[in-house]
Amino acid sequence: MSFRPSQPTRRAALGVLASTPALLAPRAAAETASTPAPALRPACTLTPAAIPGPFYFDPKLLRSDITEGHPGAPLRLRFIVMDAATCLPVSGARVDVWQTRADGFYSGYPGQGDNHRIDTAGATFMRGTQMADARGEVQFRSLYPGWYGGRTTHVHFKIFIDDKDMLTGQMYFPDALSQYIYDNVGFYRRKAIRDTFNGNDEFALSDSTRGGFCDIREEADHYLATLIVGVSRTAAAALHRSPRPPSQPRAIVPGVAPSKQKNG
Repeated sequence: MSFRPSQPTRRAALGVLASTPALLAPRAAAETASTPAPALRPACTLTPAAIPGPFYFDPKLLRSDITEGHPGAPLRLRFIVMDAATCLPVSGARVDVWQTRADGFYSGYPGQGDNHRIDTAGATFMRGTQMADARGEVQFRSLYPGWYGGRTTHVHFKIFIDDKDMLTGQMYFPDALSQYIYDNVGFYRRKAIRDTFNGNDEFALSDSTRGGFCDIREEADHYLATLIVGVSRTAAAALHRSPRPPSQPRAIVPGVAPSKQKNG
């Protein structure tokens, strides 16, 4: 990882940027695509699968900017989809992402927030779809994800190839960087105490190869999180289920019995 705890100056500057709503306004997709692309490295192993949680839906929004003007620390999500059998990029792969905004809320569902009383039904923030280019790459303009009880900091993603759901995974972030942002960027501050980290999150711990842990770098005005995703064209990756889900948050999912609900 390139996160350097001894050099807070740039992160402090990002905090200032995050507190200026004008700097978080939607920008042209071409700007996102202009970020220099580091050289590809082989990904000849399957990226570990993870549960999708209760908060996935497809808003059918083909877009690179998923912020919808919400405030937070600017983040670019970069996925590179590779065929695990050949180590070659998968052009045309569809990548869906969904995550929380700074306050830990997902869009589109009731039961959000520390008191589980906020209803975001009908909203689509922090969700989007992109199609991989010839390098197998997609990028999303996002915000650093907020936290909620029972889970470490993460972003969900799905990979589709030829309209087939090939992999559902989760991108994980360095705990030290997450805590720095939560402590220093006002939009993330809450009275509730963060209780789950990479070291005690059952789903992050099940990622024994650390294939879901991103490489994150500090750019001039945003963080860039890159994940190289290895997929199989012939079979979906096995779903790694933990013996039991975290006890919170308990999401309210219409039409699903409480005993069958899973945390995301």
